[in-house]
Amino acid sequence: MKETLIYQNPLTKESDISDWVKEGEIKTSFSEGLILENGASSELGDHAHFTYWLPEKFPKNIKITWDFFPIREPGLCMMFFSALGKNGEGIFSDTLAKRDGFYPQYHSGDINCYHISYFRHKHPEERAFRTCNLRKSAGFHFITQGGDPLPPVSDAIEDYHMSISNYEGKIIFTINDLEIFSYEDDGKAFGPVLEEGFIGFRQMAPMKARYRNLEVYTLKEG
Repeated sequence: MKETLIYQNPLTKESDISDWVKEGEIKTSFSEGLILENGASSELGDHAHFTYWLPEKFPKNIKITWDFFPIREPGLCMMFFSALGKNGEGIFSDTLAKRDGFYPQYHSGDINCYHISYFRHKHPEERAFRTCNLRKSAGFHFITQGGDPLPPVSDAIEDYHMSISNYEGKIIFTINDLEIFSYEDDGKAFGPVLEEGFIGFRQMAPMKARYRNLEVYTLKEG
């Protein structure tokens, strides 16, 4: 597979994220990368979580990579990709309902996307049996899952290299080059294959994590 770099962001300073779009209260800082955490009171419960979008629509057949390091738990991290409005609109279109980080707005609202959750350490049952999950929305359809090798914060030593590829509906998720799961969307069971669209990071409070070296590649046979 031929990979061509089309987007690169070190995520090391404020200007790297100056045009990103916040949904929910987000506190950002920088220390060898972009550190994200909830910026509002933890008493907000499910309304304390947030999503942080890149303002660029990417083409179909891409690979997304970034480096991740957990700093504080409990919490959960997620990546949205191939996100568009249900009628093909950009996700920032005025025709779409306003979003503020509340999860049902994303999984059962007026946008379509895939989303992968990892570092699922928010609830006791997630910490007791750790998995990474792939879902497809709208509709909150559970697609597949794999074991999550990410350790608790106390055992994390260095960055973990995350990778998601979506080529002709085949989605592969890896951590440090270890394949976590692979799924081929047939475009029938849960609606058409999702292709071009936006990507975004999501966290569940009170999670605090660092991100850096975000890259997006186009994929082509040959």
